[in-house]
Amino acid sequence: MRTLWPDPPPAEIAAALEARRRSGLHRLDEVWEGVLHVVPAPSGEHADIAQQLAVILDGPARDAGLWPTIGEFNLGDSETDFRVPDGGIHAKRPSGTWFASATLVVEIVSPGDETWEKLPFYSAHQVKELLIIDPRQRTVDWLSRADDGSYRPIERSALIDLSAADLAQRIDWPPAAAAGR
Repeated sequence: MRTLWPDPPPAEIAAALEARRRSGLHRLDEVWEGVLHVVPAPSGEHADIAQQLAVILDGPARDAGLWPTIGEFNLGDSETDFRVPDGGIHAKRPSGTWFASATLVVEIVSPGDETWEKLPFYSAHQVKELLIIDPRQRTVDWLSRADDGSYRPIERSALIDLSAADLAQRIDWPPAAAAGR
């Protein structure tokens, strides 16, 4: 279900958003062309997969002369239009608050999330490859940006020495019943 509030929101909603900001839960929220997308906090299983990816992707990324950052960051130019992927691999060591692009973006799918709807945004920001991990389905989708801006599945990364099948095999998947966000 989607909900749209007027801007500024009603006092009760504004208070809830402020409480969310104070608690730090807002750090995963995104703004899509000026529209706030409130995202729930990740589960332990989500964090488990993120930690495993940090370990697995670190060596191949560094061997390729790239800089891995598994952890959320702001991909976009400003607070009016950005996404918060679960990680990335960059051409150089990132700094600052806003990242105009990433060489590779990592998304860990959570129930009801909008991962697949983010592809046009990532394409517009010149993200070369996307790595989409679905803990519930136990799948790894590795996508590469084509010349026309669309993403197409690939078996092996052109950026780092790793394939989708190898990565899927190396992940210690959470039990099926616990793989939600």
